[in-house]
Amino acid sequence: MSKKKLLLIGWDAADWKIIGPLLAKGQMPALKKMIDNGVYGNMSTMNPPFSPMLWSSVATGKTADKHGVLGFIEIMPDLEGVRPVTTNSRKTRAIWNILHNKGYKSNLVGWWPSYPVEPINGVVISDKFQKVNIDPNKPSPLAKGTIHPKSAYDDFLDLRMFPYEITKEHILPFIPRANEINQEEEKTLTAFAQMMAQNVSVHNATTKLLRTTEWDFMGVYYDLIDHFCHTFMRFHPPLLPGVDKEKHDIYKEAVIGAYRFQDMMLGRTLDLIDDDTTVMVMSDHGYESGNKRILKENMPKVQAAPALEHREFGMFVAMGPNIKKNESVFGLNLLDITPTILHHFGLPVGEDMDGKVILEMFKEQKQPEFIKSWEDVEGDFGEIDKDEKPDALSDYEAMEQLIELGYIDRPDEKKEVAIHKVRCDLKHNLVTVHLGRKNYVEAKRLLLELIEEPDPIDIAPYYKDLVTISVTNKNYKEASEYLNKLKRTDTKIKYNLFFLEVDIHEGLGETRRALKILEDASEVRGHLGEIWYRIGTLKYKMSDYEPAKIAFEKAISIESDKAKYHRGMAEVMLSLKEYEEAVEYALTSIELVRNFPQAHFVLGQALEKLGDLENAKIAFEMASKLKPIIAQKDIKALENIEEKLETPIELRDKNTFKYRKDQIVVVSGLPRSGTSLMMQMLDKGGMPILTDNKRKADESNPKGYYELESVMSIHKDNSWLDQSKDKAVKVVGPLLKHLDPQFRYKIIFMKRDLFEIIKSQRKMIGKDPSVLPVKLMDSYKKLLENIENWKEKEPGVELVYIDYKETLSDPQTSLNKIEEFLGVDLDKEEMEKCIDVSLYRNRGKESK
Repeated sequence: MSKKKLLLIGWDAADWKIIGPLLAKGQMPALKKMIDNGVYGNMSTMNPPFSPMLWSSVATGKTADKHGVLGFIEIMPDLEGVRPVTTNSRKTRAIWNILHNKGYKSNLVGWWPSYPVEPINGVVISDKFQKVNIDPNKPSPLAKGTIHPKSAYDDFLDLRMFPYEITKEHILPFIPRANEINQEEEKTLTAFAQMMAQNVSVHNATTKLLRTTEWDFMGVYYDLIDHFCHTFMRFHPPLLPGVDKEKHDIYKEAVIGAYRFQDMMLGRTLDLIDDDTTVMVMSDHGYESGNKRILKENMPKVQAAPALEHREFGMFVAMGPNIKKNESVFGLNLLDITPTILHHFGLPVGEDMDGKVILEMFKEQKQPEFIKSWEDVEGDFGEIDKDEKPDALSDYEAMEQLIELGYIDRPDEKKEVAIHKVRCDLKHNLVTVHLGRKNYVEAKRLLLELIEEPDPIDIAPYYKDLVTISVTNKNYKEASEYLNKLKRTDTKIKYNLFFLEVDIHEGLGETRRALKILEDASEVRGHLGEIWYRIGTLKYKMSDYEPAKIAFEKAISIESDKAKYHRGMAEVMLSLKEYEEAVEYALTSIELVRNFPQAHFVLGQALEKLGDLENAKIAFEMASKLKPIIAQKDIKALENIEEKLETPIELRDKNTFKYRKDQIVVVSGLPRSGTSLMMQMLDKGGMPILTDNKRKADESNPKGYYELESVMSIHKDNSWLDQSKDKAVKVVGPLLKHLDPQFRYKIIFMKRDLFEIIKSQRKMIGKDPSVLPVKLMDSYKKLLENIENWKEKEPGVELVYIDYKETLSDPQTSLNKIEEFLGVDLDKEEMEKCIDVSLYRNRGKESK
């Protein structure tokens, strides 16, 4: 027996939101023991959150498009109908196949799917084992392919528990007032008996294997919590509007009972292992237990609708001889489990695996080794003969339970119709997987195929995904067209479309219209954190930082474990110059999702403002390592930090400008602030100018405007900026935010008295210059504040303010300042000749 033994226990749908209070009350002592002696953290799920797909990803380290398990049911190879998903659907090798090849012994109990069993070195008790007939008068023989090896059938046959064996002593700890239930009208006790019996059967097989066999790896899967939640979560406190209070009082302890019973089984399991064994307990997703719960009568009529009750974060706990003690680990994903197990056994990780090794959980760490793919390795992997037909006669109970839980509709009696629907559902599940992988081209291709399917079941979900793809690709016109088609096909109004509409309006630049939709929605659905998050995001983009802060606070109060909510708040606090608070929110975001580059980036920005350059550098390095975010902003930020660290401390707070390769010089300011004069000066000073001269000189600007027409459409297309390297181009202040952050910019921002600017503008358009609009004055002040905030957050931007009036009265001071700022030699004598003070005086302070 190996000293590297590892036991992996799956608790489907287990959620920290329920576990946390139970731990505090001492009601989950076994899990508490593991936490005290190990590591713990959130476990991110994937979409769609369908358990057979997710547990196959856990077992392979690969996404569903690679491993092939795409739903709860599959089409029979002979096209004779449909059945619950089987091992036949999996196209890649699982962790137990790889360990088999390397000579390790593995046991597997109840894994979904694991029927028909694979002939690995060890014992496999498949997910078919516990599925017995609920009718005591009907036999429940063990189907062929349920247990490996065949010689073990007799050893485990009597370990199955049957629903009719469940007594009141089993029921009352979970439902103390069970005697008040009208069992003629409600079938909850029947469901309870079925769920309890099945999971006790899994536990019985598990403990027997732990007591009687030697093994290196063992994987066990329980669906107890998930199935209890689907049946009883609606009655879980707090009492939801629309739920019968009397029934709530009867069933309110059921979900808690499931968690406590699961912990009792864990306690017994831990008693049967030695100190050399590493144990992992994890869930594939969480389960909504708060105000966002969906009542059965409100459940949308969509494929596998109950999965909408799942939450994106599950739980993870690990304990063992090489595992750190009582420490948090962050940013975990289901795909990380198999790479981590391989690393634990000293085996290389497949480069084609989508997960990573959870290195930070180990006391002694060594870098992982890699192999191109375990699929390419020759030899015995204990794999199933795909041509062997499973016993279809025993699928009935499994199908019935999936139907009762709402995961699937009852298949049509006509097998052709049933097969067609399943084929479409599986293809659409594959679309969702591609969307998660950002493979939009393939997802769109499959969606268009689904729309063209003969006799389509329901094409509204396909149009919804097409809208999402179009929005992601910033093709908002196409998104609007698909949205209109969706509205015409979604006659039953299964979807809340306001988020999609918001995306489209925002993309089209109709920010206030998008905000109005969200604010209207908040009056009805203010309990949704996502609405407040989106309101906060729009307010932030509009530079309304205090209202944005309030919106993000509401979002966090509703869902405190959403990393993006905390990251949004961190950005707001950064803009409000509350740098310590920005750090706290950024760190919270990272604790929730470790691999969140935007959170690391804003953390670096806040730390830099606090003067903690060393840690800011670490944050920017992490952002860059995880993923180059918006056009390499992280790289520029890192370069800036390194420059500051190399600069003597006494000089760090002073401007130390230098020329930067391929820098773009931008002349900016409010209209009529002197931008044309500055462009003319740079032109005469020897700097190349980017202009098309389409706007000719006139009496308002007798020496020319030096404009480029493309600048006016920069919010739609900024590709022309590539032509601006080492040149100067004029971009008025309101358009600066649309500069492509992949470049480095030196911005010369012209400042001029706002009264003079407005008077000049009004005279230019033929209005009375003596009338000063208050709203326009306020908007200009706000714009100048926003530009100051914007440049502080853009690592690729350096900005210097040049006073228009000072340039006229003391040109040498301004010219020296400009030359130092740009880091290039300029012909300042020629630049000074451009200054015509008479224009300023003669035109009554209105000339440019």
